[in-house]
Amino acid sequence: MTTTTLLYFLGASIALTLAPGPDNIFIITQGIARGRKPAIVTALGMCSGISVHTTAAAFGISAVFYSSAVAFNAVKYAGAAYLLYLAFKTLKERSAIRLAVADDRSATALFKRGFIMNVLNPKVAMFFLAFLPQFVTPDTAYFPLWMLLLGFVFMLQAVVIFSLIGYFSGGIGSFILARPRIARYFDCLTAGVFASLGVRLALAQR
Repeated sequence: MTTTTLLYFLGASIALTLAPGPDNIFIITQGIARGRKPAIVTALGMCSGISVHTTAAAFGISAVFYSSAVAFNAVKYAGAAYLLYLAFKTLKERSAIRLAVADDRSATALFKRGFIMNVLNPKVAMFFLAFLPQFVTPDTAYFPLWMLLLGFVFMLQAVVIFSLIGYFSGGIGSFILARPRIARYFDCLTAGVFASLGVRLALAQR
């Protein structure tokens, strides 16, 4: 793999990470609703899930999801159910808008939430299965290792970008929390984001 290829991959990865999508929206919502620290921890959890998809793509496990509708749907519906559960829980607790220092949810729980959301999304597995091999010659030696390297590069840039998104969206949260009439609507907004992501995932096609 040449330096040019690696830089091209990095540029493509940054562009894809910055493109508006469910992950960005979710992190922004977390930052607004809970503050900077929870948003960043959640982002780190989501990015860590990339390691699972990268390893799967490198060693051919993701190919099972590509060839098996049953496996794809099993993971897809599990992820959708989890997102809908989070939407229900948000509405039930009515506690989406809280400063990070007042949030009793542990950093481990926030990290785990982001990790599970990422791992249980088969569309992400399909993305890495299709994206990573484009930058590695199929007959090259140590093909899985090169795939893992590219996955690490993708994960590293995603950590930086998502953390920045979480940090700046947290500032918006402080502004809203100072205005209770605005803040009270964000429970519904947060639940709506969870629910819409869950529905979108459930309707995703292979």
